[in-house]
Amino acid sequence: MAAYLDKTQTKEVAALSRTFIERTEWPTWLLIASIHGGWLGVVFAVHAGRLSLLAATPLLIVLCAWHMSLQHELLHGHPTRSVRFNQLLGSVPLSIWYPYRIYRDSHLTHHRDARLTAPGLDPESNYVLDEQWRAASPLQRGLWRARKTFIGRLVVGPPLSIITMLKGTFDDWRRGDLRYARVWAMHAVVVFALLVWLQRFEGIAWWYYLLVVTWPALSLAMVRSLYEHRADRNPKHRIAINEAGWAMRLLYLNNNYHLVHHDLPHLPWYHLPRVYRVRRNAYAARNGAFVIHGGYWELLKCYAWRETDISVHPGFAGLPTAPCDGQLPTAENDAVSGGRRAESANPVERDRLAV
Repeated sequence: MAAYLDKTQTKEVAALSRTFIERTEWPTWLLIASIHGGWLGVVFAVHAGRLSLLAATPLLIVLCAWHMSLQHELLHGHPTRSVRFNQLLGSVPLSIWYPYRIYRDSHLTHHRDARLTAPGLDPESNYVLDEQWRAASPLQRGLWRARKTFIGRLVVGPPLSIITMLKGTFDDWRRGDLRYARVWAMHAVVVFALLVWLQRFEGIAWWYYLLVVTWPALSLAMVRSLYEHRADRNPKHRIAINEAGWAMRLLYLNNNYHLVHHDLPHLPWYHLPRVYRVRRNAYAARNGAFVIHGGYWELLKCYAWRETDISVHPGFAGLPTAPCDGQLPTAENDAVSGGRRAESANPVERDRLAV
């Protein structure tokens, strides 16, 4: 359900839906053609010898990560309102690891803001329960802590995510829950066919595509969610705004404006920047100054080896997060105060972990 800031914004967003760009959704169609066409173009260039595999690898990594962002747009009803047609577009397994249908259902569950960050309720939570932490081995605890750092998320994020997904799937099957068995079977068949085609006809070994292309692509995609959510009493304070540069905004299809996306999940990716810019200070007030002004570079500087916050979900304990020594910029409320700069606060130092 959409959550508007006020009646004026309701009218502004409604006006966007009547524009030509919204009615045709041509930017998303262009995106679909660019990603799939670009991927095929790179693969064919390798086959023809016009591009070495070494040179093609970073291009394929970016295209696969971009494809994951496209899948996110598709599951939210773009470019068509047909769930089946969007599913057909999204099920092409360029990034291999996740069946689109399972990702879609899981992500829509994540959009229940009242449950955000709660382990077992939010499928995309980066926290664990206290009893899980107490029962875990030192290695498991180290991995959980590592995924809360920028470098650690790049390295251990993909295996932790994949293992968790597979374990959950096998646990469901043991309990007799076979809802997604057919989805997994179809996904496995298509992935097998894709890998065989790449190896036999395009000269890209299946293991190379899995480990050197799609694995780093998943790492790149997971950077976006490093500090996308935090635990807090106020559900809106749990959702970040990351004022990233144009390249990362394009890669993540403006999902870095994450609070705007959670408030208006029906809004297509190309409208998010405009809606945010018009109400920039209001959104900073809405999410408790959980605004990262320096983009993902700022996160890298601050959290390369340092955890964004604790791994154990704090419930309503109100525990503070780890300090960032003031490296992250602070939120401003100039427009709200009539142009007068309000007292700012570091989002990390102000962050009170209390869901």
